[in-house]
Amino acid sequence: MCRIAGIVDFQIPVSQIETIVSEMCNLLKHGGPDDGGIFIDSISNVVLGNRRLSLLDLSTQGHMPMTYKNQFHITYNGEIYNYKSLKNELISLGHEFASNTDTEVILAAFAQWGVLSFSKLNGMFAFSIWDSTEKELYLVRDPSGIKPLYYSLDDTSLIFASEVRAFDVINQKKSQEKKWPVYLMAYGHLPEPVTTLNSVKPLPKGYFLKYNYNSRDYSFQSFFNFSYSNTIDDFQTAINLTKSTLKESIERQLLADAPIGVFLSGGLDSGIITSLAFNAQKKSLNTLSVYFEEKEFSEKIYQDVLINHLQCTNHNQLLLQEKEFNESFPAILNSMDLPSCDGINTWFISKYAASNGLKAVLSGLGGDELFGGYPSFNRYSKAEKIQQLPNFVKGIGKGSNSKKLNRMSYLRMDGVKGIYLFLRGHFTPNEIAYQLGSYENEVWQILNEQPILMNPESLDAKNKASWMEVNLYMQNQLLRDSDVMSMIHGVEIRVPFLDNELIKVANRIDPKIKYAGNLPKQFLIDCFKNEIPRAIWDRPKMGFSFPFAKWLKQSKFVEELLDSKGESARNSYKKFINGQMHWSHMMSIIILNHRNAI
Repeated sequence: MCRIAGIVDFQIPVSQIETIVSEMCNLLKHGGPDDGGIFIDSISNVVLGNRRLSLLDLSTQGHMPMTYKNQFHITYNGEIYNYKSLKNELISLGHEFASNTDTEVILAAFAQWGVLSFSKLNGMFAFSIWDSTEKELYLVRDPSGIKPLYYSLDDTSLIFASEVRAFDVINQKKSQEKKWPVYLMAYGHLPEPVTTLNSVKPLPKGYFLKYNYNSRDYSFQSFFNFSYSNTIDDFQTAINLTKSTLKESIERQLLADAPIGVFLSGGLDSGIITSLAFNAQKKSLNTLSVYFEEKEFSEKIYQDVLINHLQCTNHNQLLLQEKEFNESFPAILNSMDLPSCDGINTWFISKYAASNGLKAVLSGLGGDELFGGYPSFNRYSKAEKIQQLPNFVKGIGKGSNSKKLNRMSYLRMDGVKGIYLFLRGHFTPNEIAYQLGSYENEVWQILNEQPILMNPESLDAKNKASWMEVNLYMQNQLLRDSDVMSMIHGVEIRVPFLDNELIKVANRIDPKIKYAGNLPKQFLIDCFKNEIPRAIWDRPKMGFSFPFAKWLKQSKFVEELLDSKGESARNSYKKFINGQMHWSHMMSIIILNHRNAI
């Protein structure tokens, strides 16, 4: 796991490019504290940079950027979980290896199969390969978009990095995207392809960018795309395949030459991951949990149930108190790469993981999205029906104190986007216009521009909900927050539920089986109820949350920040104090005003 950056530029000397890439990598050092390196092709004005977090082959043989056969040069961020089987196949084809890294396997696979190699990789990854013979640069991002990769492309240069903040060292790339606050206020995050900078965009997941140095031509091409089918229509077959595939995923993702552990929240998904990881390791397992003095938020009782059930884990529990939250809150805001109303929980648990010497931690992220853990799975079909009503009906709740009625205006927007904002949106266009001092019609126009989404018309309503949660909430908020807030502490988060093979199995299960039952994720419960105690799955869902509302209401930092920012900010703060605004919505206002103050 690393942080990467690089530049191809036709206008400036390679020595200047090297300086810029070095500065970009220094800004990203938190995500690669163990080692750093630079590759220079002075003939083609190409510089690749890397900051390394060592997890496989901790020796100097894993140093990056790495070169293979004096032709292929890579800077890489991620983990390839099937690299051993690929390596054996490549050895049988005559390839030789100087290290035990997955990095070298990516290079050998590219040397053997070219761009067809990308679809053979099962893992989370973002990398750049420079082919010094063909004079072609490739940017590649994994099919689930677990790892970030941003680029800026113009007539004279291609620049890329793992985080948007790395572009701050390049003056001509620092121009702010003025529309981003609208998206933050609507979504609580910035939906791809929106970033805070005009010229910087994310590489789409499952895509590669090919850039030819000689012609300056470039192209984007999809190499992997998940699809849905109902081909697994037998309950027991579905159970068996899901169990075996998730177990295999966890076994692959426990592979590391550095200390690794599991986040244990006390919920179903983390309980499944913890139990299967413990069984796979056949030895003491490092687990980490956060709990609170505020009983209504603390899941310690459920954490303890599972730990007592497993008996042989090396369990670490952090009592997070309001004092530590207040002391850390400014640093948390500064840790964000792109603005997001969440991720604070990941910041704390990752900091705790690092303090316990762990380099990688498994997370249950993805279970809700694949197997129906959110209310949206039951609400999606109702939202579709409302979406078909005349626009004047959908606007009757405008200005209502009812959040649902107020957000109904979002259903004027067609397809998944309108439904998502109806179900999960933070502020409505009239509220956003008030906060930003703009006009409501301008807000509507901006929100209609991006993101441009396919409309999965052919899917069952609950599979549509799954598609929506995967491609909006999980993609733009959960995965991005997990990556940035863990890597700020030099910790890698691995997500077994998003293993390629498990996603393919989940997407093939007939919705009548996958979403059946009285409890959310009943199918997952049926799969693993013998592996985890009943108290873990037969309980109310709490989510992985903190007592934010209470703490933010008592935060002097927040009070002073918003008190200095004008009428709309002060009024929002009063609403929050009076219990009329959710803490996550308040976070969007805090982030917006904090960014404007920097």
